[in-house]
Amino acid sequence: MFAGWVRFAERCRACGLDFESFNVGDGPAAFLIFIVGAVLVGGALVVDGAFTPAWWVHMIWIPLGVAMTVLGLRCGKALLLTQEYFHRAREGRIVE
Repeated sequence: MFAGWVRFAERCRACGLDFESFNVGDGPAAFLIFIVGAVLVGGALVVDGAFTPAWWVHMIWIPLGVAMTVLGLRCGKALLLTQEYFHRAREGRIVE
């Protein structure tokens, strides 16, 4: 389904479905920013308040944030594409 970390392939290797005809957009990224940001800030505050570690211990939040963002984008984009396919949603189509 993916050609890169978060970029869709042109077509499905198994069935040939054209992924470029779907418009996933920035929907998953917008929600993900709030979720990952809340988890990271909350975690950093809890760790700092409970243990009072050295400043460099908080460097763990950078790779954790990147991992959560990449995995979340993959899941979110795949879910949104699945929903568009299941409900036959297409851009600019008005039923009269």
